[in-house]
Amino acid sequence: MQKHNFSAGPSILPRVAIEATAQAVLDFNDSGLSIMEVSHRGKDFDAVMNQAQALVKEILSVPDGYSVIFLGGGASMQFCMVPFNLLEKKAAYLNTGTWASKAMKEAKGFGETVEVASSKDANFSYIPKNYTVPPDADYFHITTNNTIFGTELKEDLKTEITLVADMSSDIFSRPVDVSRYGLIYAGAQKNLSCAGVTVVIVQNDILGKVSRHIPSMLDYRTHIDNGSMYNTPPVLPIYTALQTLKWVKANDGTAGMQKRNQAKATRLYDEIDRNKLFKGTAAKEDRSIMNVCFVMADDYRDLEDEFLKFAQSRGMVGIKGHRSVGGFRASIYNAMPIESVQALVDCMKEFETKQ
Repeated sequence: MQKHNFSAGPSILPRVAIEATAQAVLDFNDSGLSIMEVSHRGKDFDAVMNQAQALVKEILSVPDGYSVIFLGGGASMQFCMVPFNLLEKKAAYLNTGTWASKAMKEAKGFGETVEVASSKDANFSYIPKNYTVPPDADYFHITTNNTIFGTELKEDLKTEITLVADMSSDIFSRPVDVSRYGLIYAGAQKNLSCAGVTVVIVQNDILGKVSRHIPSMLDYRTHIDNGSMYNTPPVLPIYTALQTLKWVKANDGTAGMQKRNQAKATRLYDEIDRNKLFKGTAAKEDRSIMNVCFVMADDYRDLEDEFLKFAQSRGMVGIKGHRSVGGFRASIYNAMPIESVQALVDCMKEFETKQ
């Protein structure tokens, strides 16, 4: 039976990236050695790092004056690295879900933290609007896509202060105007690579302005100055990231990804809205094109477990919703083929006919 991987992360990757990584694990660059056992300071891996950084810059049209670095620790490490490096007096946060809340919690240990708006009142089912960002804040932090709750910011915000964005679950899914951001970070295990590496894009001149001591490993400048090799980097995930970036470029870059992703999301949301058994959980104007959250309609709540088993019997993997929302979540990241989305739609239609 064909499997359709809707897992939220770690998640589906392009098959070509998986196959290239598998080959490199066995024999990297015809060296007779595995990618897992070569020196990270050797010329072969140095080329991998340089290519990966260059492709991030190319695909996202990163302007001059920005650095791209690959770090360990996951996006959660960035929750403290950001305020460590940027928060001198005050930081502003838009609270749109679990990860935004966790990022804000970490920042409180470094200085005054202002929640400019929150959608917690409706279980984070929408993106707040019409809020005011304090002009004296050192930065404004947003989470562009909310994996658990299925909402997404659809455009690049324009702010008067430094904008920081957690793009872990939608980076490379659409064109981004990087010049509007002071710092972008993303854990790799959703749209870029296997778990174990985080990409950071940072404007160089926003660094070095806080008065506190920053430990070397938590100072962005350390990793910029050492080309992401101050310590041994996560070699294998960086190699996989390079293969995924090559795939993104070969498929018309972020514009191509956006077109594909919108088509997939539209097909699935249309079925959710049509099918009497289901209903979406996110406000329609804020629906994510990466994580589609839905539940059984009120009159059919008792069918939730039955549908989950039915879907699993037809090869659907990872569609059980997060406990914060319940129901179902179909994560349809860049590498998800539209054929798998159609298979889920067909599954929903077939289950409807049985009721």
